[in-house]
Amino acid sequence: MNVTMPHPFKTAKYLFLGAALCGLVGVICFFGGRLSAGGGAESPQLDAVVLESRLEDIRELATVTYAYTNMAQFESSNDFYGVKVPFTTKSFILTYDGTIKAGMDLKDADLQLSGTTLTVHLPQAVILSHEIDEGSVEVFDEKTSIFNPFTVEDFTAFQADQKAAMEEKALARGLLSQARAQGEAAVRRILETVLPEGTVLKFT
Repeated sequence: MNVTMPHPFKTAKYLFLGAALCGLVGVICFFGGRLSAGGGAESPQLDAVVLESRLEDIRELATVTYAYTNMAQFESSNDFYGVKVPFTTKSFILTYDGTIKAGMDLKDADLQLSGTTLTVHLPQAVILSHEIDEGSVEVFDEKTSIFNPFTVEDFTAFQADQKAAMEEKALARGLLSQARAQGEAAVRRILETVLPEGTVLKFT
C-alpha cells in the first residue's frame, strides 16, 4: 500500500499559519481584556478625579452672605466685694455694620461615579468669614472715669463678644442650612455643564 507523505514545506507552512493564528487570537484577547477592564473600572475613576479637580479649582465657595447692623452697649466698673465702686463706671454705645459669609470649602468634596450615577459628598457648611466695616463704626454716649479709663482690651474684648453674639443669631436663623442648599445648587450647575446627558446627580 502506498502512503503519500506530506511535503515538508507544506507541513512547515501549516505549522506557521497555525502558530500565527494562535498568536493573533492571544493578542486580541489580551487587548480586549485591557480595554474591557479600563472601560469598566478606570474610566469612571478618572472622570471622578477630573470632576473633583474642577471643583477644587473653585476652592472656597461662599454661598450665603448675611449682612447686619448692630447696636450694643458696653459698661464696666470696678467693684469691691460685689458692690460697684462710685466714679469708676465707664460705658459707651456702639453701632456698626457687619458681614458674615457662610459656605463650604470644595477641596473637601468627594465624588463617586457608578454607571450613570454621580454621587457628590459635600462638606458641612461653615462660617467662612466675619468682617466688620470699620468705616461704619460709631460711638455714642461715651462716659469714662479717671479712676477706670478705657483700654484697648476693652474694645477688643467687646468686639469679639459682639461678633460671637451676631454669629449665634445668624446660625439661629438658618444660615448654614441656607448655605448648604445654595452650595448644592451651585455645584449642580457646575457639574451639569460638563456631565454627559442622562447622568444622575445625588448629593449626600
